[in-house]
This record gives sequence, structure tokens and C-alpha cells, in this order.
Amino acid sequence: MAFDATATARATMKTLHRAAEPDVLKPLLERARLTPESRRNVVDHAAGLIADLRAAQTKGWVNQFLQEYRLNSSEGVALLSLAEAFLRVPDPETADLLIADKLGDADWRAHTGKSSSLLVNSATWGLVVGRVLVGDGGGALKRLISRAGEPFVRQAVGAAMKMMGEIFVMGRTIDEAARRMRRSENKGFTASFDMLGEAARTTEDACRYFDAYAGAIAAIAADAGAGHSISVKLSALHPRYEVAQYDTCVPELTAMTLELAQAAAKAGIAFTVDAEESERLEMSLDIIAAVAADRSLDGWDGFGMAVQAYGKRCRPVIQWANDRGRLMNVRLVKGAYWDSEIKRTQVEGLADYPLFTRKAATDVSYLACARDMLEAKNIRPAFASHNALTVATILEWAGESRDFEFQRLHGMGEGLYERLVREEGYHTRIYAPVGGHRDLLAYLVRRLLENGANSSFVHQLADEGLSDEELLADPVEKIAAVGGSRHPNIPLPKDLFGAWRNSEGVDLQDIDILAETVSAVNQTRLPGEGRGRAASGSKLDPGLRRGGSEDLVGRAAAAFPAWSAAPVEDRAAILERLADLLEEHRTELMAYAVKEAYKSLADAVGEVREAADFCRYYAMRAREDLATITLPGPTGERNAMRLEGRGVWATVAPWNFPLAIFLGQCAAALVTGNTVVAKPAPQTPGIAARAVALAHDAGVPEDALILAPGGPEVGAALVADTRVAGVAFTGSTATAKKIARALLDDDARPIVPLIAETGGINAMIVDSTALPEQVVADVLTSAYRSAGQRCSALRLLLLQEEIADGVIEMLSGAMDLLTIGDPADPRTDVGPVIDQTAYDRLMTYRESAKDRWIKTVAAPATGHFVPPTLIRLDDMDSLTSEFFGPILHVATWKAGALADTVARVNAKGYGLTMGLHSRIARSGEVVEAMARVGNLYVNRSMIGAVVGSQPFGGEGLSGTGPKAGGPHYLPRFCAERAVSVDTTSAGGNASLLSLDEGGI
Repeated sequence: MAFDATATARATMKTLHRAAEPDVLKPLLERARLTPESRRNVVDHAAGLIADLRAAQTKGWVNQFLQEYRLNSSEGVALLSLAEAFLRVPDPETADLLIADKLGDADWRAHTGKSSSLLVNSATWGLVVGRVLVGDGGGALKRLISRAGEPFVRQAVGAAMKMMGEIFVMGRTIDEAARRMRRSENKGFTASFDMLGEAARTTEDACRYFDAYAGAIAAIAADAGAGHSISVKLSALHPRYEVAQYDTCVPELTAMTLELAQAAAKAGIAFTVDAEESERLEMSLDIIAAVAADRSLDGWDGFGMAVQAYGKRCRPVIQWANDRGRLMNVRLVKGAYWDSEIKRTQVEGLADYPLFTRKAATDVSYLACARDMLEAKNIRPAFASHNALTVATILEWAGESRDFEFQRLHGMGEGLYERLVREEGYHTRIYAPVGGHRDLLAYLVRRLLENGANSSFVHQLADEGLSDEELLADPVEKIAAVGGSRHPNIPLPKDLFGAWRNSEGVDLQDIDILAETVSAVNQTRLPGEGRGRAASGSKLDPGLRRGGSEDLVGRAAAAFPAWSAAPVEDRAAILERLADLLEEHRTELMAYAVKEAYKSLADAVGEVREAADFCRYYAMRAREDLATITLPGPTGERNAMRLEGRGVWATVAPWNFPLAIFLGQCAAALVTGNTVVAKPAPQTPGIAARAVALAHDAGVPEDALILAPGGPEVGAALVADTRVAGVAFTGSTATAKKIARALLDDDARPIVPLIAETGGINAMIVDSTALPEQVVADVLTSAYRSAGQRCSALRLLLLQEEIADGVIEMLSGAMDLLTIGDPADPRTDVGPVIDQTAYDRLMTYRESAKDRWIKTVAAPATGHFVPPTLIRLDDMDSLTSEFFGPILHVATWKAGALADTVARVNAKGYGLTMGLHSRIARSGEVVEAMARVGNLYVNRSMIGAVVGSQPFGGEGLSGTGPKAGGPHYLPRFCAERAVSVDTTSAGGNASLLSLDEGGI
């Protein structure tokens, strides 16, 4: 059989994707290692390049900005925050608040006039002007500027921000960018133009970006002899560039990319597909392969791709590119999404990182891949770097060859390549972003973060405390010295929480793992599947009646003394075994979640993970919380306090988290020494029964945890039983109040603790500094994921008036792309609501508000599918009830009325979750101080609380507390018992009498 190099490369990518860092780096170290003679040559050459770079610092904007404003200074942080938000703020009042927030504490005056660049000093002057007016002091200058008023300040700061924008953006249009490339400072360089667009959120976005790319190709073609090229970002061309949408997005993106590539080929210009986040790599390769193989591009050598060296799969990707059967232009970059990739891996609980955790490891990977590219027969290399050592190493390996090019970002690396281009004949291309200042903001901030970070060469070059020897330290030796180990401050996801093991996730962004998971879940047959739900709740379980052998509460009460007497270590160990069993049976439990509770695959993974997290977290907390505490007191006494179980707890769980909340309640009660009669929701008895069985397998005695399936009558009987010593409930506010009243009905009954977590009218407040694309993504997740059936889900979106229309338009476009359907289908975004009763209530309300619909989308006609709907409110106060489904209300608020808006949300009486999107730190402080909610989320979605990180629970009409998954939860399940012993009662205080003389 013929050797298939492409298949081998793809298989190697799979192996390396999340492999241990030392294993991945071992062959890279050998490939990147220099001989002693080559190392001396490289260091000598790099020293000369550093001298050129330092000489250019008096000319380059960004070099001087990085010198003046370090990212570890208050001024550097303020610059980033201000640049990211200021130019998109439409209203003067919020702009003034943003200026005051970002400039108020920084020392801009210390930077005045220090730079040799007039532009840097002009920008600094704009910032000084702002600081004078919003800060203390200022004297005559403040009085002078105050006469001009706040518009003068906004104008000055706006000018500073636009000047910063010019550092990184070649032009606002492709024609302007092409003209700028003709300036003398760019002599000898060519450009790769990138029409700015980080990612499309709507179909309209994607069409606009496609037209921009097509227009740019046409403009570049008008002067094809200049040698400029185009770079295209696939995520800008499709709003659903996601693994789950592979069958749709990959063919569509292939067609669009081919069309653009054909235009570039016809014009005779080069065309590069930019790199994306690691989860999109396999899709990107499929698209690139299809385009590269298209016969219409035969004879054109301009097609290419970018590859990121920080990825563990980089080297086989290079091999794969070399095996395309045609010449491929390959741009090797260090990588653009490092911080977000690290976080996503941790959040998802994946086995390992898809990239290197040390900057030096990325440098090693870059050098190894560069060497492969220089030797590859079918690759025309392009090396994107601002690192003098990297450049010098490539030059050493290339020898006399000039059959490659260097690349640098516009605004960065000035001085590094000028001599090479103009005196030594090397080709260097400038990666040149094109777009309006408002479009560049997220891009600008990322570039600043990457190149201003402590570990970057650009930052280190500006650090006068570093010698040339330190700058030119060999990354191979650095990594070899630590054995290729992971960065010590970046733990594996499983070790993220230190004292307890994080739950294992499933990488649903890996197309093979996704397919395997879908198949496994769909093939799992559940008891009674196809016959409807097993428990109707129509009859009272006979085991709840007094006096019989099936008396569930009686059985649990009888089991209490032995279980309570078991050492806390034994109970904790049982919970940890249960967590292991949950993960071992993940597929089966996911099948229950999908088929019984109608959860999506991603939500089903989260369900199992949260249940396991509860078990391990409460086991860890119990070891600490239930330890006897010795208390202070006078000599001759022993004072101590301990926590012990109360007796039998009744737990009443909801259907929307039928495993996580069900087991979380049970685990907390069990580990604290209580026995439990657990009532699941009548809609989801199957998954609860399986959880109880696994708990018994883990070592929980059968009578210490007893399942009580059924409807409301079962719950009422449990609550009414005077032998029940505590109730943990999650559900509606109305039911929680009924339980509270029932616990007080019998005057002879002890006062029983109730832990209740209910719903809320959860609001998200958005001001005009917020990034609309981020807002829309977080609103979709918060309002419509899980069909809006989460306690924490967003119900009320409050937009500042000035941005409301734009955000609603973008949100409406994004809603058009939602897929409503079978939750077992990975393409589904919104599944059905839980049952007919829920469907009828939601649809009745939805129809009653039809005249206020802003947006709705089509849903399947059969099944309990409620169409995601956006409803306009004339007044935020008019929403007084929670609608538990995919219905979102939107209202507006006036600039300057943030505090009043929070107060009006508080006045509704609920207090579960609240969200804020704002770039003004002071606004976050105001909301944090005022919001009467259990969980406040700032600049992120409002769902997905993580055990141990974001303890969950509300106040007011939204619950009693304490928070589930938090450090104060377990004590509520316990009785506190203090003991005081007179140790002198036998005749004297021996310990006091035996004291020595205290060191004299």
C-alpha cells in the first residue's frame, strides 16, 4: 500500500493535540538546536540587529509607546482600556465617565515631553489634558481648560486615541493603505493587507467582510506589480464557523474562499488564509485542502496559509502543507490567541493544553518548524517575527538563499528588517491591517497585549535592565534546563483548584470526539425509553405512609445514628468515589440528560461535570468544616465546637438540573452526617434513580440515601413529616413559600432549616462602552442556551438608549442563525421546553405580547419547541413575573442613570443573578455595591456558575442561601455543638502550675 503522507500528518496532529508538553518538545529541541559555531554566528548577527532596533526606537511609534507606557503600569492599563472602548462611545456623558475612570489615577504628567516622537508627545498631551480635568490639582491649566468645557477634553482624548490607531492600521480604506505603502519609510517592503474583521456575528457581517476582501483584491490587482497580497480570516466570512456546524460552514466557507482565491489568482496576487483558534484547525485544513486541490487554480503559486508555532500540532501542519501537491506559501507566526486558549482549556476541563505554556517553548517550536520549512520542497516560507534572535537563526540556516521572506506587523519591528531589505536583498512583507478606527479596537488591544507582555522580545528590548546576553539567551537551553515542563503557574485543568480535583470535560470542539460522543449517547438505551416518562407523580408513594416496612423517612431515621457516627473522612471518601463513578458512567448519564431532560450535548457534559464537582468539593469542605475547633478561654478550661448532622433531610430537586442539583443537595447532606430522602422532579426520575444507584455503589448505605419519586404530593408528604430535620429545595418561589409555611404548621415540631434556591427576573445592564459583539454573544448564551430553562438565565436586557438600536439589530441577526431542534443533534442551539404545561404557559404569554415582538425565529411545529423571542418593554418596571423559557425582554435606560437602573431592578424583589457589560471600572463598582443579587457577572455571560469558583444562590424572592458550591453551604446542614470542660475539677490546674519561668 502506498504511503499516505497527508494521513500520517493528520494522525500525528491527533496524537500531539493535547499531549504532555515535555513529550512534544523533546524532538523539537533537537531540531531547533544550533551547533556551537552556528550559535556564535547567530549571537553576533543578532547583536547587530538589536543595535539596529535600538537605533530605530527614536523613530518607531510603538517602540516609544512601549517605552513610555508599560503594561505593568497604571498608565499602560489605562491606555489599553481607553483605546479599546473610547471611539465606539456615541454619547458625551458616557465618554466623560470613561475618561474619568481611565485617566483619573494615572500619572500622565510624568510622561509629558519625554519621548523624542512628536506624535507620542501629542498623544500624551491629550491624556494629560484629560487627567487635569478629571483628577486632582491642575491649577491654572485646569482653570484654562475648564473654560473650554468637557467637549475639549473629549476632543483631546479622541485625538490621542486616533493617533494610537494609526500605529497599527495602515489605512482606513484599501486605497489609503496602498498609498501609505508608497511612503519612503516603507521603501523596499511589500504588504499583506488584512481587511479588519475579527469574527462575523451575523450573515450581514459575513457578507460585508466578503465584499471588503473582494474589493481589496480588486484594488491590489490595479497595481499588481507592487507585490502586495491579501490575508483572509475565515471566521470573518461565516458567523457559525464552529465544529458542530461543520456540515454547513465548511462547504460554504470552501466556496467563498475558492471564489476569493480565484479572483486573486486572476489578478496574479498572493492570498493567505489566516490562522484561527486551535479548535478550528481541522476545519481550516479541510477548507484549505479543498481550495488548494481545485483545478481552476492550477498554475498559480500564490495560495497560502498561516501556521501558529505555539500550537503543539504546528510541525505536522507544516508537513501537511508540504504534501498538498502544489507550492504552498506558509506564514509561520508565534500565535495570536494564547491567553484565551489557556482559559478555554481550563474552563472546559480538558486533559491538557493544545499549545505551549512557556514563551521559550514557543520559540523552540518556531525554530524547529522554520528549519522544516526551509528544507521543504513544496513550501515558500514566510517568517513573521520581531525577535532578533529568531531572525538571526533563520538567516544562519538559510545561508545564501533568498527564497523566503520575513514578515512583521505594521507599526512594530521597525529597524529589524530595513538593513536586510535595502542592503542585503532579503524580502520582507508588512502585515497591514485596513479599516476604520472603530473596527481596529479589539485588534489593537490584542497586538498591544502580545507585544507589550513581559515575555515578548519587543517588551524586553525596551527594558533597560536586561543585557544583550539575557535578550539573546538560547530558548533551546532554557527549555532543556526545565525538561520541557509546563509553566509552574499554569496547572493542568484537573489541578486547577488545588485542594480538590476538577471534573473532566469532553472536547466537543474535536470533530472526532464530537462524532463519537453523539454516537455513544444516541446508542445508549435507557430503561423504558420510548414509553414516555416513568413517574407521573399521580399517586402517593406507599413508602411515605406511616407504620409500614416501606416507611422511607422511618428507614432513613433508623440509618442516621450509624451513618452520622461514621468518620467524616470515610463519608468524604465515598463522595469522591461517587464522583469517579459519575465520570466513569458519563455517557449513560449524558443520555439520560439528553433524552429525559432534553439537554443539549454540551449541557449534558456540564451536568455530569457539575455533579462530580459537587461531590469532590463537598468532600474537601467537610474535612475542613467538620473538624473540631478549639476555642480560646481562661486557663483551666477546654472549649471546643464541632458540627454534626441533624438527622433526616428531605431534598426536592428540579428537572432543569436533574443530576447536578439533585446530587449536590444529597452530597452536602450526606457528607455532613445526615441521611436523605431525595425527591426528584417527576419529569426526570430516571437520571435520579441512576445517580442514587451509583451512590450506593460508591458506599452510601441504602437507607442513608433513599429515592422518593413522584409528584407534588410526595414532596408535600415529606415536608409535613415531623421526623424530617431539614429541607433543601430548588424550584419556584411559590413552592418555596408553601414549604416554608408547612414547616411551621405544627407548633410541636422543632424549628426546621430550609435551604431554598428559586428563580428570578435576571437583568443584564449594558452601557455604551460595551463591545456589541461580546454583548450579543453573551446575551445569546444567557437567554437562549438550555432553551432559557436555567434559574440564572437572562430575562431582562437593559440597553443604554444610544446603543440600543445597533445592539438589537446585531442580536436579531444572530438569532436568525440559531438552530432549534433535537437536543441530541450537536447542531442544535435551542431544544424543547420540558413539558406541555411549560409550553402552554410560555406560548400563551408570548402570544399575549405579540404586538411587542422585536424578533422571533421559526421553530419545529411538533414538540414542545418555544420559538426564541425578543420582546420590547416600554418600561422595565412592567416585567413583574419570571417566564422560564427562551423569551427575552428588552428595555432601555438613559445615560447617567446607572444607579437608578440598578435600584429599579432591585425593587422587583428578586435577587438571583445580574449582569453588567461596561468598560468603566467605576460602573462595575457601583453595580457591585448596589446590586441585591446572589451572583453578579461583569463582561461575561450570566450562566454556568462553577462549583468552588462561583457559589450559586440568591436572596429575597430568589432564595434563602447559603450558596450551593460555596464555603458556607455545609454548616447549614449541621447542628453546632459546643463543649466546655473544667480541667481543674480533679484538684488543681496542672498545666498552669507546671509553667517554667518564661525564659528568665
